[in-house]
Formats: sequence, C-alpha cells, structure tokens
Amino acid sequence: MSHPVENDHLPFPVLVGDIGGTNARFWILSDADAKPKEFANIHTADFPTIDQALKERILDQSDIAPRSAILAVAGPIKDDEIPLTNCPWVIRPRVMIETLGFTDVLVVNDFEAQALAAAALPLEDSAPIGERKEAVIGSRVILGPGTGLGVGGLLYTQHKWFPVPGEGGHVDLGPRSARDFEIFPHIEKIEGRISGEQILCGRGIIHLYNAICKADGINPQWTDPADVTAHALSGSDPVAVETMTLFVTYLARLAGDMALVFMARGGVFLSGGISQKIAPLLQSPVFRAAFEDKAPHTAMMKKIPTFVVTHPQAALCGLAAYARSPDKFGVRHEGRRWTR
Repeated sequence: MSHPVENDHLPFPVLVGDIGGTNARFWILSDADAKPKEFANIHTADFPTIDQALKERILDQSDIAPRSAILAVAGPIKDDEIPLTNCPWVIRPRVMIETLGFTDVLVVNDFEAQALAAAALPLEDSAPIGERKEAVIGSRVILGPGTGLGVGGLLYTQHKWFPVPGEGGHVDLGPRSARDFEIFPHIEKIEGRISGEQILCGRGIIHLYNAICKADGINPQWTDPADVTAHALSGSDPVAVETMTLFVTYLARLAGDMALVFMARGGVFLSGGISQKIAPLLQSPVFRAAFEDKAPHTAMMKKIPTFVVTHPQAALCGLAAYARSPDKFGVRHEGRRWTR
C-alpha cells in the first residue's frame, strides 16, 4: 500500500490521464510552464491492459519519458489493484512503477479531476447559462450526466481549492408537478427507489422517454438516447421534446439541491458529452427557472451562476493545473499515491 509523501509536487515530466469506460485520454507535461503534449484518444476495448495501452500508444510514441503519473478513474480507490467501473482494465500502480519507468503514481476519482477543472478552466472554456456570466471565487459544484451521473464539490478555503468526490448522483429524485406524478410511476426503479442517475444519464433519457410513452399510451419509437436528443433539438418529435424538457428540469432541480448543500456561490458547472450536446436546451428559460425555484432561498439561487463546460478535455485540464501548482489545491495523497 502507498505511504504518506511529504512533497506534494510530483516530478516532471508528468503524465496526466482521464480513464473512462470507453475512452482513455492522456497528456504529458514536460514542465510546469510547457503546453501539454496531446495524444489521440485510446479506445479501452483495443487493449487488454492499461499498461499495454500506455506503452504502445503513449510511451513508445513520445520523445518525453514521464517520471510520474496522475490518473483519474471512475471507481473506488481502495488498495493496490484498482478496477475500473465500466471497462475491464485494472490499474496496478506498483506494476506501473516497476515496468513503465514511473517513480510516482497518484490515482484520483474522475470527478475530483472535473472539480479541479471547475477551478482551473479559463472563462472561454465554459458557456454561461442565464444572465450571470462570470464565476466568483467561492465553493462550486460540478455535475456530469454521461454513462452515469457524476457529482463533485469544490470547496474554497484557506486560499486553496479542495475537490470533494462523492456519489451525489445517487440521491433520491422525486415527482413534484402534476405531470411528474403521471410519469414517475412508470420509471424503472432500483430496489424500490429512483435516484438521480436513473433519469439523468444516457440510459436515463430512455427510462424517461419510455415512462412518458407509457403514461400517455404511446408506442415508443426510439431506443437510443442520441435519437431522443436529436429529435428534441430539431423539435420533430413532441415526446422527445417533452423528454428532454423534463430532463433539463430534473437536472436543474438536482443541480440546485447540490448548490444548496455546498453553498456553491462560485457556481455550478455541467460537464460531459450530454451537457455539451444539449446546450441549446439548457439555454432555454426552463433550466434557470427550475434551478432557482428553491423557496425560501430563491433570491440567493438567482445569484449563483451556472455554466456548461465546453472544453473537450476538461478533466485533463484539471489534472494539469494540479500538477503545475499543487500548492493551490488540497488533494489527498494518503492511500492513493505510490512511489518507487
């Protein structure tokens, strides 16, 4: 198991990696001031192990040999073998150190990386939702509807940013309006409950679409969430339009709840591919109306800005910011950093 390390600076060059279920993305930073060396996305299904993928597609293709690595993964980090949630790769930091030439490997949660990005991204890499155009220095929240629903917090205290990973995507989501009460009985439950992730992710779009069809006695036409979103964006299918209008409403409600939990005066950031694809729907008045509707705190909610993260490699930006200036962040190393 790893042991505490006093020096938070990982030695350069640093490899930063964002490893998802389908794609793995990597940059190498030669030093704290250099632009990152970027690599093409790696399809995780193309390689049996992350070690082989790194050797063939990154290390053998680079004239810069990284001394350390910071890897963001979806899944719990408990011991020396870290299985990924949605692909068969297993991260073995000690083996990486022995065979790939690293002296340091730090593994963090994928939404810690997204939270770091919410502190580090330039203004032009986020599109504002609503009238408030700029984030202020203050605690923030990031939500990422994708394969699942990731939620992370970012606390600002003692002049540092502290990412807070969690499982906020699995909090209860319930009906509120008369229309909600017609639809929710038809949404597929997990052990008797409906969590945010049952609706606010890719498969959740289909859960919601099918529930609307059942409530109205309509035969569903679509089985792919991309079809539902495309027809909602074009306005060509009224059921798809309602599905995504409700999706935006429920996402806004949950985003508002998380903003209240974290007192996120610094803003709420929506990350991931789904948020980017449905950005025009998020810009409609529906999102801000549902986000702000938190009596008795509506006035406070109106002051909290909301954004869609538009940078395609936001997690890598967050990891790179940490690698360059670890003193600006509070990232726990104990139990998650391995050294030679």
